[in-house]
Amino acid sequence: MSGRELIPRVTISARATERIRAGHVWVYRSDVVRARDVYPGALVRVERSSEGNERSPESRRFLGSAFYSASSQISLRMLAPHPVEDLSGLLRKRIESAVAYRQRFVAETNAYRVIFSEADGLPGWVVDRYNDMLSFEVLTQAADRGDLRELLVGELARAYQPASIVERVDRRVRRLEQLSEKPEGPVVGAKTSTEIQMNGVRFLIEALGGQKTGAFLDQRENYAAAAQYARGEALDVFCYQGGFSLHLAGGCDKVTGVDSSRPALEMAERNAALNGREIDWIEANAFDLLRDYSDAGRRYDLIVLDPPAFARSRASLESALAGYKELNLRALKMLTPGGILVTCSCSYHVRSSEFLEVISAAAQDAHRTVRVLETRGQARDHPSVLGIPETHYLKCVIAHVNLSK
Repeated sequence: MSGRELIPRVTISARATERIRAGHVWVYRSDVVRARDVYPGALVRVERSSEGNERSPESRRFLGSAFYSASSQISLRMLAPHPVEDLSGLLRKRIESAVAYRQRFVAETNAYRVIFSEADGLPGWVVDRYNDMLSFEVLTQAADRGDLRELLVGELARAYQPASIVERVDRRVRRLEQLSEKPEGPVVGAKTSTEIQMNGVRFLIEALGGQKTGAFLDQRENYAAAAQYARGEALDVFCYQGGFSLHLAGGCDKVTGVDSSRPALEMAERNAALNGREIDWIEANAFDLLRDYSDAGRRYDLIVLDPPAFARSRASLESALAGYKELNLRALKMLTPGGILVTCSCSYHVRSSEFLEVISAAAQDAHRTVRVLETRGQARDHPSVLGIPETHYLKCVIAHVNLSK
């Protein structure tokens, strides 16, 4: 885009200015001081206010370029600290950079995240690779613009030459962004299922089924880490389609996977057959099962806890922490002396320190001594960016558990 004066201006508060200068890329609606004649999804110039005199030209202070949303509570998503005069060129370079980053740091798999929204400087786009398929989601008004969608699909096709590119649709997000309803499905090619491998373990993928864009890829490196501790009898709680279970099966005498979703367990069974593994699958509510098994004195040498996000907002943090404590308390009671606990949280609003505090409190109540072996996060294809804490959301703790003396 050329013609700097044709780009709308948005003025933000001093509080938001400090947030941007600290490296964050979001400006909330409550911090927008002035935004006139700005259309949904527009590229805008972001300027700071100046003590009630933000309209004066001499008081303007340019902060960068951003995409504007007319409906989201996140009104601005910063794109660059400089004026953007060639938007298409900038986005192409960002996509190329995202692809190159994965080529350098991702190994032992043909399934990984290609674009992670703000973490790759491409707000509103999430793209995953599943072998010969690509799957993407559009999360903002700007990312849904026809010209930008066409650019994304074209660059992905050029970089990977996939059999198909499939769009997943999060209807809740589209409602919040006031985007029109649209069906999900292939936008290039027709293929919607394939086989992938992670750490030598094979999985079937249905691009139009399951969570996210088809599977959970952020635990890939944690699957491999957990497998190093596999022994005896293992219990995988919230197993979904068998990610941890299948990685543990090679080193354990017996593995049991638990989930409340029958379709997920059916896919887990197919994945087990694909790898020639015998795993027991149980359809049950995790909290009820752990309580019953704990009360009955069941024992395991390794337990995995990988629940969905309990804290969708700061308002739900207290109840989320209580939920995490209950799960970890039951699991700690069920571990044999010297057993291994692999416990996870994908709730961004639960900080790493708070998660460790919950595990510590559960250990005290369970009369267990817990030695932390590893504290981990999401896989490297889901990069955490300093200054943008929302990009660091997954916590994974691997611990050695003994009876307290």
